[in-house]
Amino acid sequence: MKILFKKIGYIIFMLFLISIISFVAIHLAPNSFFASGELNPNITPEDIEQLKAIYGLDKPLVMQYISWFKAILTLDFGISFASGKSVSAEIMSRILITLLINAVSLIFIFCLSVYFGVKSALKEGKTYDYTVKQFSLVSYAMPSFYLSLLLILFFSVYLGWFPIGGLNSTYTQIPNWLDTAWHLFLPVTVIIFGGIGSMILYIRGLTLAIIKSDYFFFAKARGIKGKNLLRYIILPNLMPPLITMLGLSLPGLIGGSVILESIFSINGMGLLFYQSALARDYPVIMGILIISSFLTLLGNMLADIWLAAINPHFKHAKK
Repeated sequence: MKILFKKIGYIIFMLFLISIISFVAIHLAPNSFFASGELNPNITPEDIEQLKAIYGLDKPLVMQYISWFKAILTLDFGISFASGKSVSAEIMSRILITLLINAVSLIFIFCLSVYFGVKSALKEGKTYDYTVKQFSLVSYAMPSFYLSLLLILFFSVYLGWFPIGGLNSTYTQIPNWLDTAWHLFLPVTVIIFGGIGSMILYIRGLTLAIIKSDYFFFAKARGIKGKNLLRYIILPNLMPPLITMLGLSLPGLIGGSVILESIFSINGMGLLFYQSALARDYPVIMGILIISSFLTLLGNMLADIWLAAINPHFKHAKK
């Protein structure tokens, strides 16, 4: 319980620092949504000043931050400059699909990485190990945007098996969830392929360290063989670093959604962030930054709690 309160306090403190850095960085960026000619070439300076007063942008920067910070404590991120809608409502309407894509991808990445990484280590020096390492290197080096275009060109344009983008078809005879899965197959494949390479090599290295350790040889000397070595020696010793890696993987997946959702026209939080950046819609940008930071910190906290539950040494180290 003590660890939990410390973690919650850490999250609150980090969100406070992130809010300051994000707010200052956004307001120091060149140009703005209300710059002359951005809204309308015929807009007058008086109209711009009136709009700034409506949105509270005529106040000193410190006062703007205090007002904004008080509002986000109640999950009110303000009003979008571009659409005039609530930022919270816009983010909530899109965040679920982004979390779904990343959650499904993360599950597949870790399951496949554990399988291929452990098996590759157990077959060190053989053809299977060489093949897996080469695949992992290709995966690690492949840019996600390039792979996305290749898959769209081959599977969507040439073969016509999958839609080019979007989430749902206009006219379809299949259930909605199956139609959505059909549309998300290529984006999820890109995320899995892009993230699995480094994870396989990481797990392979951890497994090699385990099977070359003294306690592994001692277990074999006691007569433990085959699947029992995997179940009672290898996998339990892989769990702590894997959980840590799981927490560290969340920022990359959420950040990668910006490019992926833009290419596949997925109406998620990543595409919203991209569109808001182009439009200089600062309330939306800051709202997405705060929510993404919170999800990342929450993921790391859950990973630490899970580690403390399965590893007593970690629990005592945190005290």
